[in-house]
Amino acid sequence: MTTAAPPVVSTVPRSVPTTAPVVSGARWWRRPDAMRLLGWVAIGGGAALAGIGFSGSYSALAKLGSEHGFGWFAGVFPIGVDVGIVVLLTLDLFLIRHRAPWPVLRLLAHTFTLATIVFNAAAAGPIRKDPVGAAMHAVVPLMFIAAVEAGRRLVVRAARIADGKTVDRIPLHRWILAPWPTWLLYRRMRLWSIASYATAVEWEQERTVYRVMLIREYGDVDKAPQEALLPLTMAQYGLSVDEALALPARAEEAAAKRRERAEEDRVEAEARAEKREALAQIEQLRTAAEVERARAEADALTGAAKAAAEGRTAQARIEAQAGAQAAQRSAEAAEHAASAEAGALQSATAAAALRKAEEDKAAALETRRRNAETEKTAAETEAAAVEARARITAAKAKEAAEEKARAVDAAAAEEAHKRAVETRARAAEIELAALEMEDRAKLKPSERDARRVARMILTDAAGDPESLALKTISDALGISLSIASDRRKDAAALITGGYALPAPTTS
Repeated sequence: MTTAAPPVVSTVPRSVPTTAPVVSGARWWRRPDAMRLLGWVAIGGGAALAGIGFSGSYSALAKLGSEHGFGWFAGVFPIGVDVGIVVLLTLDLFLIRHRAPWPVLRLLAHTFTLATIVFNAAAAGPIRKDPVGAAMHAVVPLMFIAAVEAGRRLVVRAARIADGKTVDRIPLHRWILAPWPTWLLYRRMRLWSIASYATAVEWEQERTVYRVMLIREYGDVDKAPQEALLPLTMAQYGLSVDEALALPARAEEAAAKRRERAEEDRVEAEARAEKREALAQIEQLRTAAEVERARAEADALTGAAKAAAEGRTAQARIEAQAGAQAAQRSAEAAEHAASAEAGALQSATAAAALRKAEEDKAAALETRRRNAETEKTAAETEAAAVEARARITAAKAKEAAEEKARAVDAAAAEEAHKRAVETRARAAEIELAALEMEDRAKLKPSERDARRVARMILTDAAGDPESLALKTISDALGISLSIASDRRKDAAALITGGYALPAPTTS
């Protein structure tokens, strides 16, 4: 069962009271020129009243001051009192005009005015003996106070109109005819700043009609649903029927907006986290590249120094071996020569006993043999030296070849590593550029995943979606295989539609 449609609500703004426009056919005293003339007359009359009151009270107050021993101050005292009253009233109007009222000023001004009346009456004699004279002294000051209060009321109302705080007055007859409902109406107007009396009455009529419609629809107001009772429940808070009925829709709209903002905040937080992760990966790759480059340079320097030291050690070893061999051969040659000489001596001694004639021949043969052996030893020593120099030269050549090979291998490894690092850095920069584009586009998480899979297909599968395994997609995105299949289809559609790798950002 549906609720009855609420009546049409008045569109009169709360802060603007309904006033009748001034038309050209209005009576003469309602015309702007006449209003200005009346204002100037009132100002002139008030000034005249102030002057008359001052002139009338001056002599009386001066006389009273002299009687009370004021001396020369008796002539100044009346001026001070009247000027003080005017200053206090002027300050009161000034503060009201500037939205900073101070009621103490008004109270003091009225107190001093009353004191002036009493002083004037006392100057004429005891007040009880001449009450008529005392009353006559009070007439002009009271008229002046009335004029000032009228001006004050005008200033207060003008300030409220300028601030949009003016509120219509409730007619007296309504207070008399319906005091309690009128009090409730007045309370709502004051509490909730309902400026227009006509608007407040119209809303009361709408609520009354709405209550009757609820009774007609449900048989009793208590049987109506909670949403249908909102206009009656929210009446004490200054809401019209339409405003109260619109509360549920406004609440749902506000809740939907809060959910949307929460979802947007979550997506933005995830995007920022991914961006930070990508930046961290790029920085890590750059750091790793620097470390690898430094390590390669250190290894190259260490290898060169080690190879040079090994070459020098080998050369020294070869030279030492050659010298040792030469010395050994010389010693052997000397020993052999000594042995030969001893044998020859023994042979010569024996031969001398046997054959004197063969001594010279044997000595000559021995001498020739020693010379031949000496020449042989020298030749062998020279050959060993030549061989040692050849080995040293070969070792140096081999060392140079090995050093060159190591340098070539190190350069090739460094170049390969550099290309790998640059490839990873470029991939990370492409990923970062893609994330920034997705941030600007404010994509949903599913759309972000589809674009990431598209980039994986373009970089790892040569643009063929079927070549990219679902397990790879599932591991990369942390999703199930079925969802990975959907993301691969979405990525294939993106690639077919012209999606390409974004250009990497330049730092």
